[in-house]
Amino acid sequence: MAPWPELENAQPNPSKYMEGTTSQQSTTPGKGKEPDKNDTRTPVTKIELLPSYSTVALIEEPTEVADPWDLPELRDTGIKWSERDTKGKILYVFQGIGKFILLLGFLYFFVCSLDVLSSAFQLVGGKVAGQFFSNNSIMSNPVAGLVIGVLVTVLVQSSSTSSSIVVSMVASSLLSVRAAIPIIMGANIGTSITNTIVALMQAGDRNEFRRAFAGATVHDFFNWLSVFVLLPLEAATHYLEILTDLVVETFKFRNGEDAPALLKVITDPLTKLVIQLDKKVINEIAMNDEAAKNKSLIKIWCKTFTNVTQMNVTVPSPENCTSPSLCGLDGLYTWTIKNVTSKENIAKCQHIFVNSNLPDLVVGIILLLVSLLVLCGCLIMIVKLLGSVLRGQVAVVIKKTLNTDFPFPFAWVTGYLAILVGAGMTFIVQSSSVFTSSITPLIGIGVISIERAYPLTLGSNIGTTTTAILAALASPGSTLRSSLQIALCHFFFNISGIMLWYPIPFTRLPIRLAKGLGNIAAEYRWFAVFYLIFFFLLIPLAVFGLSLAGWPVLVGVGVPILFVILLVVVLSVLQSRCPRLLPGRLQNWNFLPLWMHSLRPWDDVISLLSGCCQNRCCFCCRVCCRTCCLLCGCPPCCRCCGCCQRGDDEPELPGKAPEAFDNVALSREVQDAPPAAQGEASGAWSASGGTAL
Repeated sequence: MAPWPELENAQPNPSKYMEGTTSQQSTTPGKGKEPDKNDTRTPVTKIELLPSYSTVALIEEPTEVADPWDLPELRDTGIKWSERDTKGKILYVFQGIGKFILLLGFLYFFVCSLDVLSSAFQLVGGKVAGQFFSNNSIMSNPVAGLVIGVLVTVLVQSSSTSSSIVVSMVASSLLSVRAAIPIIMGANIGTSITNTIVALMQAGDRNEFRRAFAGATVHDFFNWLSVFVLLPLEAATHYLEILTDLVVETFKFRNGEDAPALLKVITDPLTKLVIQLDKKVINEIAMNDEAAKNKSLIKIWCKTFTNVTQMNVTVPSPENCTSPSLCGLDGLYTWTIKNVTSKENIAKCQHIFVNSNLPDLVVGIILLLVSLLVLCGCLIMIVKLLGSVLRGQVAVVIKKTLNTDFPFPFAWVTGYLAILVGAGMTFIVQSSSVFTSSITPLIGIGVISIERAYPLTLGSNIGTTTTAILAALASPGSTLRSSLQIALCHFFFNISGIMLWYPIPFTRLPIRLAKGLGNIAAEYRWFAVFYLIFFFLLIPLAVFGLSLAGWPVLVGVGVPILFVILLVVVLSVLQSRCPRLLPGRLQNWNFLPLWMHSLRPWDDVISLLSGCCQNRCCFCCRVCCRTCCLLCGCPPCCRCCGCCQRGDDEPELPGKAPEAFDNVALSREVQDAPPAAQGEASGAWSASGGTAL
């Protein structure tokens, strides 16, 4: 900041703040006039301070630093209800009804776009996800199974799809329940990426983005922390496998009806007109079916008829006959009667890609772009409508209802009630991604606090497992036990995580970690994209690649990295809590290069790269100019290219210095200087005055 110019030579001019001098000057004889000797009146000095000028603010002005995590006041800036006439009140009611209908419509398209987005991800990466499961050699490694669950769920954008693949593999004896449990844990992590993507759509406003991104990543941190504790515990004790096996043996479950598809009844009429997939292809690829690798995921025939007929079939010998009574000899050939199944196609599906000859990858990319566009548009409109509806007394009532605890001594019950509400809502919509993605914009605009969103998210984790349990109960007898045991493993894993990270207030680490990440993402918004790519794609791929190299390689590379991470965490905690216990050099991270302990240099690099696209000059000029700047160390935009214009060259608005002080020294220098110097001096004065203010 520029200092206050020549402050030591400044002289106060009180005449501008007191009217007494004006009264005295009025009694002073003017130039060229003689004073009236007969005038015996004494001058009356009338002093009155003008309140519009004050120098106190220039000396000290304490400012209150607002907490960015405080929920904003959603004030009603429109006309009050009492001030409206009858016509205005009727119009206001119809506007409210119209906004509510629009809100439901955009919410419907928002949910449908999430469904289409999941289908698009399955078209793009579904076969790759199936190939991950087909490699049974590394499934015995719990860490490899964990990252496979993360990658597959990220690729297909559906934890239910990845869980159904695991159930099919366990029922077919291709995978044991012990090896399937880490995959279920990974699927629990991968499903939390959807609401984090939704939070990116609110990056326009820093405060909204801070709250929305923290509300979305609190789900991520809960899942990651639960895995870090429970995966080693499960590998050592196998408590989930033993507990679920005991539950299945104790309660004699029988086949029941399928889980009620409440939300699908509403969304399927639209989504089935866009795309329909044959999800059995992914299961067949996971089962090492070579013929399925050449099949398309796009469903063509929706109505088929399976006909079973008895036909004479030639067999090598009488031992291959179905029964001795159905076996016959015809010269040198032996024949028998077998049931032959034939499949007849009756009616095609009605979606828009049924007659297209496009490959799955092209269709998936098209649907991915369209669904993301619809998702962004619907989310923006939902936020705008909620911002216009949730104002005034309505906002106060809703915020109090959602964020207020029960009176003492039952305040602790509120969080557990929120867990039940989250579980019930997720059971209704049958998708934790849909529920958490729907409350993310509410967190961003300040209707729901992070502390209240956390138990709602935990409840959604439980709700999605109850849906899986009901789906498992509807399985046929051959797969009932395996599917039910895996669904119960998912359920007890989330229950164990809640017992670790919720009952005691100081153990609610996901809230504090999410707030810290929200602050970073609000300041460096590119870090949110880096977080998604790094934690949900790069790290799982790296661990999967090391797992392919073998268990010794994974341990040899992973253990030193984990040791360094643990050391950094311990030092950071000691630096913030007990810095006196550390040597002077280790009390902060300044002994490291700046780029190793601060995001500022990386932000400068990204700003430099993104600034190349914003400057109004050709690509070659930008590259040459930036290269010259980096090599010779000149200012950020050197003048080697005349067409490279920056915002710094734009003329600044002149600032007006406070009139409480007349800087005599600076005024004299400006008056005595040549015209060019006068312009520079006046510019320096305006800039410094604006900075001081």
